[in-house]
Amino acid sequence: MGILDFLTGEFIDVIHWVDDSRDTMVWRFEREGHAIKYGAKLTVREGQAAVFVHEGQIADVFGPGLYMLETNNMPVLTTLQHWDHGFRSPFKSEIYFVNTTRFNNLKWGTKNPIICRDPEFGPVRLRAFGTYSMRVSDPAKFMTEIVGTDGEFTADEISFQIRNVIVQEFSRVIARANIPVLDMAANTADLGKMIATAIAPTIGGYGLTIPEFYIENISLPEAVEAVLDKRTSMGIVGDLGRYMLFNAAEGLAQPGSGVGAAIGAGLGLGIGQQMAGQVAGPWGAQPQIAAQPTQIAPPPLPPAVEKVWHVAANGAATGPFGRGHLGRMVSDGSLTRDTLVWTPGQDGWLKADDIAELAQLFTIQPPPPPAG
Repeated sequence: MGILDFLTGEFIDVIHWVDDSRDTMVWRFEREGHAIKYGAKLTVREGQAAVFVHEGQIADVFGPGLYMLETNNMPVLTTLQHWDHGFRSPFKSEIYFVNTTRFNNLKWGTKNPIICRDPEFGPVRLRAFGTYSMRVSDPAKFMTEIVGTDGEFTADEISFQIRNVIVQEFSRVIARANIPVLDMAANTADLGKMIATAIAPTIGGYGLTIPEFYIENISLPEAVEAVLDKRTSMGIVGDLGRYMLFNAAEGLAQPGSGVGAAIGAGLGLGIGQQMAGQVAGPWGAQPQIAAQPTQIAPPPLPPAVEKVWHVAANGAATGPFGRGHLGRMVSDGSLTRDTLVWTPGQDGWLKADDIAELAQLFTIQPPPPPAG
């Protein structure tokens, strides 16, 4: 073996890529002057592809394996360069390693609410978010359409564009699905498949695929959710009157007052009697001790607040007047059925005869005699 053969063996070029960043999609093998030795060894590991670029053109794409970079192994490159098989000098080219594994747990979400028409609630605004995974399916197309000459390309650089595509197709699918808002939670899996199918052509144009797509949540605005919660509570309560009585009794039975303690004792005694009757059941009636009901005086009623009225006279408001004063005005003729009156809480001025409380004042007085 000559010294030249020995040195040639010692300086064999080894081209490979080991990545532990977990988010790098494309990495360019850096070599000063882009000079790659003839006969260099190219190692492509599982989950990788190597794209060979010569003078700005993609010459070849290598899958997992070990390759010797020689002209007889690269017919495309041979055609581009017109090399002879005996040519042994270095050639200037670029090698890009492409990560073909899945990039998981990527986030997507609607930045602004999406308006859709619900068959039950009408127009509603929806927000949604979830996760997806992506993978490079066509390294050459991905290099041509997305990466270009970027020496290191990460998943963050394309994820924003993919989120835009997802949100656009999500809006279209939701609008066409006609699924009620209350039933969307039960159909997220089917909606996810529909959206993944809808975005596949656009994503495929980038040389990518979306192996997994998930919708984690679809939500309404907080104000609408609050109304739905109230509606659900009313449905659970059923009899609103009994529910209010129960709440009142529960509030009075709180410790800290004599009345509350008495009511609590009374309720406890009643429940105890019911349980005793249920326990007796088929084993026979058990002797019960007659309990004297506790007499509790109701609290005094609040003083009644008399309603007052304002009367329109000669283009000005007069008053306020009580109902007794208005009766005297009816007697002296200063208040007629067509007189406009107003009281706090009333929507605008009304004729006195149109208000039931005041219309009674005119029935007491006889109508004016007919003109003789």
